[in-house]
Amino acid sequence: MVTLTEDRRVASSPAGSYRRFLSRHISWVPVFAAVVILVLMIAGSMWYFPNFQLNRILSSILLDNAYLLVLAVGMTFVILTGGIDLSVGAVMAFTGILCAKMLGDGVPVAVAIPAMVLIGAAIGLLIGVLVQFFDVQPFIASLVGMFLARGLAFVVSLESIKVENDGLLWLQSTRFSFAGWYITPTGIIALLTVALAAFVLRYTRFGRTVYAVGGNEQSARLMGLPVVRAKLAVYVISGICAGLAGIVLTAYSGAGYPLNGVGTELDTIAAVVIGGTLLTGGSGFVVGSMIGVFVYGLIRTIISFSGAEQSWTRITVGALLLLFVVVQRVIVSRSALSR
Repeated sequence: MVTLTEDRRVASSPAGSYRRFLSRHISWVPVFAAVVILVLMIAGSMWYFPNFQLNRILSSILLDNAYLLVLAVGMTFVILTGGIDLSVGAVMAFTGILCAKMLGDGVPVAVAIPAMVLIGAAIGLLIGVLVQFFDVQPFIASLVGMFLARGLAFVVSLESIKVENDGLLWLQSTRFSFAGWYITPTGIIALLTVALAAFVLRYTRFGRTVYAVGGNEQSARLMGLPVVRAKLAVYVISGICAGLAGIVLTAYSGAGYPLNGVGTELDTIAAVVIGGTLLTGGSGFVVGSMIGVFVYGLIRTIISFSGAEQSWTRITVGALLLLFVVVQRVIVSRSALSR
């Protein structure tokens, strides 16, 4: 009884209130850190570069990184469950070059685009089956998917295939301008993907299950949540996003190429982690991943403005990634202490 009274006293104390607040809002700390970094980068760029126009730069970042934003949405679902998907870059290349070839062969764009999405979903399902039913580590299972998709991309063509279909090129060539800002249909697709994913994770039972699986899979099973279905679904979602990203990238570049997306899976993971999603799963937000993509894109833009080599992009992103991994470890430790 004394222990219970002491627990109640601690819970009602300022320290207890702080712990409750910390446990409820600690997942937003990495996202807030990413926002602060983005704002500081924008402010520093506007001060250092006289020709830095915020509206045009952010519009350009979305234009250039729409495919990466779509990939980051799918990767967020996977990492939230504690998994990883290394196949997204190869799947994007495969669906992109296959879409270009199909369009060149006269297949209507209304048929080619859904087909690419379904192909991405099928590869994602394969990875999910390997992870869930054959107990293969996500790293190895997605590596299998990566080699499969990359090999299939080379089967389609060893050379670049130019796209001449007006329907697909319209996605990138059309610009909607307002008050100095502009956006293309590919950017709209990316933002709609973010909005839909954010709604699913926040307001649906499936979204809550994804967080529960990443937080503690055993507890999720004991609560009767559909763990198997959720783990399969997140890889299917990642595959769908990779297929969609292949279409977006092909529209952006005007061609399909079997070597597209080499290393993009690492850029995607970096953007998601910088955006605040814990690699251990259970905590993170799609909006944070979008911020991570903008941070990544802004780094590339700043380096381009400064005239430095683009290799500094990798160095800077690596440094940020290290910083955010350390921040995540601190958050996990704080969260454990607050319970």
